Amino acid sequence: MNVDKLTYAANLASLREIEGRSNYAFIRADICDERRMFDVFTTYDVDTVIHLAAESHVDRSIDDPAAFVETNVVGTFRLLNAALAYWRRLDRVSRARFRFLHVSTDEVFGDLSFDSGIFTEETPYAPSSPYSASKAASDHFVRAWHHTYGLPVILTNCSNNYGPRQFPEKLIPLVILNALEEKPIPVYGCGANVRDWLYVDDHARALELAVLEGRIGESYNIGGRAERTNLYVVETICAMLDSKWPRRDGVLHADLITFVTDRPGHDRRYAIEPSKAECELGWWAKETFESGLEKTIDWYLENTWWWQPIRAQRYVGERLGLAKR
Repeated sequence: MNVDKLTYAANLASLREIEGRSNYAFIRADICDERRMFDVFTTYDVDTVIHLAAESHVDRSIDDPAAFVETNVVGTFRLLNAALAYWRRLDRVSRARFRFLHVSTDEVFGDLSFDSGIFTEETPYAPSSPYSASKAASDHFVRAWHHTYGLPVILTNCSNNYGPRQFPEKLIPLVILNALEEKPIPVYGCGANVRDWLYVDDHARALELAVLEGRIGESYNIGGRAERTNLYVVETICAMLDSKWPRRDGVLHADLITFVTDRPGHDRRYAIEPSKAECELGWWAKETFESGLEKTIDWYLENTWWWQPIRAQRYVGERLGLAKR
């Protein structure tokens, strides 16, 4: 059962491969609608909630933090209330089987220096942006509903995701599509900020294992062990496209790189220590950054039907085409 409000970043075309399956259904609804969420739980006899609904674009959170508080904080609160009311009505066996998996981000841990430190599950929270602050708040609410009411929750905090079907305001699809259209490729500052990258299929496997094998009340950091500077990411995409999709004039795609004024409060580095997930869940990232990136580029090259209508629309923040992180 897929519940989605269908905000600007949603695209029902992404679901066409599964929308006809007998074990799949879609409901357009807002997690802030507590009554509706409770009705979904009871109508479909839900035994697992995987809570991925969130506003997630840092630049947008700087321009309009209220939307992030509403969805990420209030929405999580409403969803927890609905889940708790539903869970309390279940029989003993069903209550024991029920899980609420809350999917969060490494950004709640704040900023790391370039030369030391790595995020573990015990790292204190120190969010830097309105986005990361809203996700940190939602994490705290989830833990509180477990400790106070006994709701069986599990939390995950993941590093930067990338892969097919990612909305093209995010860094990697933005770079790919700007390069294909021979538009400037914006890079914040000098591109030295470091992120740990995780291919989306690896993250999906981690979430499945967290539901099946994770310990109630625990959190798991999910990372790809793939720290790269933003500039390295951009230059690698450009080099791959030089081979896969050369420019008509023979000029390298890297010539499109344009350095722009840095974002306010831009965290220098994120790095995830995923050992707990590896040991307890039996999970590890199968894709290297480079192998996942090649798959991602190939998908965008082969699926212009998916992204061209999105690129044809104007969306908030398009003024510079800037991407998350």
